[in-house]
Amino acid sequence: MSVRHFAMLYGAVFLLAGAAGFVPGLSPAHMHPGLTVTAASRLALGLFPVNVLHNLVHLAFGLWGVLAARSVAGSIAYARGVALIYALLTLLGLVPATATTFGLVPIYGNDIWLHALLAAGAAYFGFVHRSGPTATRFR
Repeated sequence: MSVRHFAMLYGAVFLLAGAAGFVPGLSPAHMHPGLTVTAASRLALGLFPVNVLHNLVHLAFGLWGVLAARSVAGSIAYARGVALIYALLTLLGLVPATATTFGLVPIYGNDIWLHALLAAGAAYFGFVHRSGPTATRFR
């Protein structure tokens, strides 16, 4: 997989996750402890704590990924950004005082391992993977 395909894939998945977070039938309502922003508080797919801000963040990362996929350099920057940001979110989710990012966005529970996996995949494409000469055209 090329880094551009990675950016498009992550972007599409983030867009779907963000949009799905606003569909009540896909996720049960849930009150997150310590959260001050309670609009659209749910457990996405019954597993992942989300709220309206969390869904908007997913949409932003999705849009960023789709736009970044237009170039190799943009895709690498996207992969590196996702890797670093999601690694930080993983660490913040482990600390009880910051598990709701200061009352704004829930990032505890199953979000921790999901964020770690997202960071690891992005780190591979941002820092390890080397694209060949054919990676300059999106196929």
